Amino acid sequence: MSIDLRSDTVTQPTPEIREAMCRAKVGDDVMDCDPTVARLEDMSG
Repeated sequence: MSIDLRSDTVTQPTPEIREAMCRAKVGDDVMDCDPTVARLEDMSG
């Protein structure tokens, strides 16, 4: 199997990545409502 990683426009997510994207908790980072951004800020702050 060959995987082309030259650009994100030619790579395709695996079914597992698509599932993770569907299950991800998201919100509005501008309104301080995105749990992923909040966790990143906590970890880096």
